[in-house]
Amino acid sequence: MKFRAAVATAAAVPLALGLAACGGNDKPAAAPPAPVSVPTTAEPQKAVSTPPPAVTRLNRVTFVPAMNSALTKQKSWHVVGKMTGNGSTLMTMDGYQSTNPNAMSMTMTGAAFQGKSAKIILVKNTAYLSLPGVTPAGKFAKILPQDAGGVGELLDSGDPTKIYKSFDKSMVSLKFVGEETVGGEKLERYAVTVNTAKALKFQGKKVPKGIPATLTYAMWMDKSHLVRKLSFNLSGVSMVMTTSDYNKPVSITAPPASKIVS
Repeated sequence: MKFRAAVATAAAVPLALGLAACGGNDKPAAAPPAPVSVPTTAEPQKAVSTPPPAVTRLNRVTFVPAMNSALTKQKSWHVVGKMTGNGSTLMTMDGYQSTNPNAMSMTMTGAAFQGKSAKIILVKNTAYLSLPGVTPAGKFAKILPQDAGGVGELLDSGDPTKIYKSFDKSMVSLKFVGEETVGGEKLERYAVTVNTAKALKFQGKKVPKGIPATLTYAMWMDKSHLVRKLSFNLSGVSMVMTTSDYNKPVSITAPPASKIVS
């Protein structure tokens, strides 16, 4: 079926996817008075500075809880992604997601969609897809939960909470890389290596044949442990995603009945 093929193509995208120094301020004690008959010259005392406390970095035990704790406090966010391969852009993604109500609106453009734009809208448990070559321009197909199939995987993969939580069961190693400035903000960069098969299974996805045993994500987090940027390379295909506009108002609604086709 043409529709199923298009859905499978879209679902494959997120499958690969698939953020004070304490100084002492006590005054030095005064030198005891010298005998009156003996003149003295008191040497000035040097102030003793307290070194700044050591910065505690996240580790394999604290990384996932800290990341998920930060994310669960957010009501909405904006995700922008770019997939490249062989030096060319394969796909771009731009969308918003909210948690209360549970909704998502994502626009995808690239070769997988004949160079045009596809759009997916999720409102509660119902998805609406506008796919070039499958639905008329500007029209959407309504997909109910029981008919979601590959669309369900697409929606689940686009949910950062599910992607990040899969690290808990699939993480192989974690390394703090260093601090980097991204978009004018100082972020902490980590290298997160996961067991690819375990990560996909935890997300409820099938494991394709021939995938690498492990996959390493580069993740940039802010001081509150919100993920701001993520990148990876899988079999020569690279993806870079940025997440911003946390907790900013977002309005995502279903398409009107006039734009829905059977």
